[in-house]
Amino acid sequence: MQMASANDPREVSMRSFGKLAQGARLERLRDLPLWDGDRLRNIHPMLPGLRDPATPRPSLREFLCEDAERRPSAPLPAHDPREAWQRKPASGLRATWLGHSTVLLEIDGWRVLTDPVWGERASPFTLMGPKRFQPVPVTLRQLPEVDAVVISHDHYDHLDYPTIRALAKSNVPFVTSLGVGAHLEAWGIAPERITELTWWETHRVPGTGLTVTAAPSQHFSGRGLKDRNQTLWSSLVLSGERHRVFFSGDTGLTTEYEVIRDRLGPFDLVMLEVGAFHPSWGDIHLGPENALQAHRMLGGGVLLPVHWGTFSLSTHAWDQPVETLLAQADPAHAHLLLPRLGEPVEPGERRPASPWWRQAHAGKAAATGAPPASPIGEGDDTGLPWPLD
Repeated sequence: MQMASANDPREVSMRSFGKLAQGARLERLRDLPLWDGDRLRNIHPMLPGLRDPATPRPSLREFLCEDAERRPSAPLPAHDPREAWQRKPASGLRATWLGHSTVLLEIDGWRVLTDPVWGERASPFTLMGPKRFQPVPVTLRQLPEVDAVVISHDHYDHLDYPTIRALAKSNVPFVTSLGVGAHLEAWGIAPERITELTWWETHRVPGTGLTVTAAPSQHFSGRGLKDRNQTLWSSLVLSGERHRVFFSGDTGLTTEYEVIRDRLGPFDLVMLEVGAFHPSWGDIHLGPENALQAHRMLGGGVLLPVHWGTFSLSTHAWDQPVETLLAQADPAHAHLLLPRLGEPVEPGERRPASPWWRQAHAGKAAATGAPPASPIGEGDDTGLPWPLD
């Protein structure tokens, strides 16, 4: 039998599936109220109307055969943030959106990187699965020194194997949801660098004034067909001495946001996922309309939409989430923070929102050709969970 070498794409694919929790880590998972005997599950009552049972889920083939509306026809405008990063934020709080859910936060003198993804695909496979349509504005090597990396859950568009392998060469600590540490250890992160939280647990990053608190979300987890809901999913609250930031990770709308507001707020910045929505899975992703409701539940203020502008992970147009936000946001309750990719912004400045992404439509009329053929061939069996995120 021919074996895959260490550099063989098949070997990379197998490693990127990660590792199941065992031992004390598994026992901690089994002690959670969400554990049903075999796996974790959402137990908070789901709000009515979030998921439309009359709408069928798109097939994996429909998902992978993209039409022209699901990715921009020209590169999105991007900014090189390195010069700005050399100066401290005047307010003490600054955010640099680097694409999808990856944000470099500067909080009261400390830097936190959320859900870092530099890989080309949100998939374990090098030649198959959602491919990014927008590069990260900077390389990993060009990042300033980071005090902590936080990871909300283990889906491929949030936990990226090549990125973690690169970060393993540094000394940066990781704070993540319970169970995700098994993946990190399998990919070279030393156990002493990993802190895994359950909901409402708080960790102070050693040597800093930074704390990370895990909070509820309504989602799911898994990187293959046999590990569904074997790790926890969380929202995260990042706090310095003077500022607090809420990061949703992935989630559907839940009244638990009101509890989070009361227990952990108020927030100087709220980062909510807005993309990858579909009516058939409206209970596990917010989408723009529900993101605005979630934002109100969390206390309002400055809203930075994330989870868009990088990967096509549903069937909606690539810019539909942000266009809907711009049209529906009530300035009396939500100040939209809509920076260009790589543009460092301070929420306290409350800059007016500008539809900068529309520049990508300039070359749209010139785009021709049929949608690409499905990269999965004749069958839909890829070994991936569905939906992917």
